[in-house]
Amino acid sequence: MSPHISAVGTDASGNRAAPSPAMLDVEAFAELLGVSSRHLRRLVDAGKAPQPVRLGGCVRWPRHVADGWIADGCPKIRTVRAGGSR
Repeated sequence: MSPHISAVGTDASGNRAAPSPAMLDVEAFAELLGVSSRHLRRLVDAGKAPQPVRLGGCVRWPRHVADGWIADGCPKIRTVRAGGSR
């Protein structure tokens, strides 16, 4: 009998946990960071957080991008150009 491998894990109590989504909306990404959705939008506008992917009218961040950015210590995304304030 081969073991069944699934994307669904278990929580600390051994209960089945829901799979994590491949794409995060602004509320989910903000919750992951522990900030408000408005603050996340400000971080993105200031170049301090990854730009989202736009899917039609939806704004999403790929989970691997969010996780990688957090694992790297949340570095600035946009660098300041010479002669500019951004």
